[in-house]
Amino acid sequence: MQKKIVPLLFLILLCFENIQAQQPVSIQVDINKVKGKMEPVWAWFGCDEPNYAYMKDGKKLLTELGQIKPSVPVYFRAHNMLTTGDGSASFKWGSTNAYTEDANGNPIYNWKIVDSIFDTYLARGIKPMAEVGFMPQALSTKPEPYRHNWKPGDPYGNIYTGWAYPPKDYKKWAALVYEWVKHSVERYGKEEVDTWYWELWNEPDLAYWRGTRQEFFKLYDYTADAIKRALPSAKVGGVDGTGPLGRLSGYRLLEGFLQHTLRDTNYATGKIGAPLDFITFHAKGAPSVVRGHVRMNLGTQLRAVNNGFELVSSFPELKHLPIIIGESDPEGCAACGMHTNPENAYRNGTMFSSYTAAAFARKYELADYYKINFIGAVSWAFEFEDQPWFHGFRDLATNGVDKPVLNVFRMYGKMGGQRVEVSGNMAYDFLRVRDSSVRREADINALASYENKTASVMVWNYHDEDLPAPASPVSVSIKNIPAKKALLTHYRIDDQHSNSYEVWKKMGSPQQPSQAQIKELEKAGQLAMLESPKTVRIKNGQAVIQLQLPRQGVSLLQLTWR
Repeated sequence: MQKKIVPLLFLILLCFENIQAQQPVSIQVDINKVKGKMEPVWAWFGCDEPNYAYMKDGKKLLTELGQIKPSVPVYFRAHNMLTTGDGSASFKWGSTNAYTEDANGNPIYNWKIVDSIFDTYLARGIKPMAEVGFMPQALSTKPEPYRHNWKPGDPYGNIYTGWAYPPKDYKKWAALVYEWVKHSVERYGKEEVDTWYWELWNEPDLAYWRGTRQEFFKLYDYTADAIKRALPSAKVGGVDGTGPLGRLSGYRLLEGFLQHTLRDTNYATGKIGAPLDFITFHAKGAPSVVRGHVRMNLGTQLRAVNNGFELVSSFPELKHLPIIIGESDPEGCAACGMHTNPENAYRNGTMFSSYTAAAFARKYELADYYKINFIGAVSWAFEFEDQPWFHGFRDLATNGVDKPVLNVFRMYGKMGGQRVEVSGNMAYDFLRVRDSSVRREADINALASYENKTASVMVWNYHDEDLPAPASPVSVSIKNIPAKKALLTHYRIDDQHSNSYEVWKKMGSPQQPSQAQIKELEKAGQLAMLESPKTVRIKNGQAVIQLQLPRQGVSLLQLTWR
């Protein structure tokens, strides 16, 4: 009897949640109440494999990223920019062979592959967030084994080989960094390189760094000093540790790093403190499989964001510095597909889209809450060259076809100017999502901006549980419009719009689609309108828009007037 009661109770609770989600949601937007700048914090991306940049699908995707909002630079962060190798790429691996040594131990610098990566970025309007790492084989204190051959399903620890160790000579390391920056200025010009961000390593609180914390701080001091000697106006920062949850390693590393840059003796210069122009840390969610379906955990990611912002704000001397969340994702391994990690099954469809919409909006609000200078959050999602179609990697496109999640960034790219106030009877605010995630009612909420006689409202219907539910009625009213009428353009991401994955499934999930099918998939991967643009009448300065928003759907409403 007990076994029958529990599932029945679960179904009753689920039905109750769905009924709750269907209750009308009323959202009010006031374009006269400014909350802050609509900073393009979304325009940052990254990957482990830098060599994908100049491959066929990599070039195509970078071109699309650069076109999202041409007036806004997109930044790209990649691991392995100094790793030794022939430039071939594989899962969680890349190389540039920037540094080798001759038989007498003299440095040999080779910027050919590094240049080809950065040239590809810059030709497409993308700027480097230049990650200084990892350790060249000739400089590593434990160079063997060096290249790993990890693949999805293997123990993750297999990736940590000779590239993760401290240098055998810090001065040689500093000389390498100096030459890289100097070469960049010579090739691209000081004005261009001044717009880049230079940061050291990745997650040094994990096995990405096989030295001690003090050895890492020493590496940072030598690195920052070398960068500033080559280009005094360069922007240098860190520490890009794991999410600062509780008092875990990522929190302790960030706290210790900030204290080091302010108060400790610099290993390279002997002076007190180290250069710090921006601050980085990571923030990840934690999906799981519950009763046969995926359950996301947006609250886990937001608590990491919250703790990082709170920690930085506790340092009065640093509170003004720009903050970049160096990796900001629903979980931690882009190359771990859904076949080896079933909790990652959210990645192909609209759950990834709605999660991303809801997450970025709350990052803005947490930055407002702590009054810090938040400028970017890197989505660690790019592409995996020549892999099976829709294999469940955390990527923006598959075989050159855009996934639904990329269209959320296209929506963000259509927003700009100032963020404006959103209110209403929504079940969640950013604090509730941070503290409890989205486990009861659906999170139906909005982010709004105003610029150049255009009001933009992004509305999402998100839930942590990947379960079907009816669409929800939503009423959006936009106040203080100084016009009698406006043109409404309604963009949508759902099962029927901006969704190449659903089209691919309807084709029979082909692993070798025809050219005609690929063209159809490419078209389906673009941001689509729900309907043709139409004129909306404005009464007493207010426009009211009614819509039905599916579970895990995202709408962008744009009103433009003369």
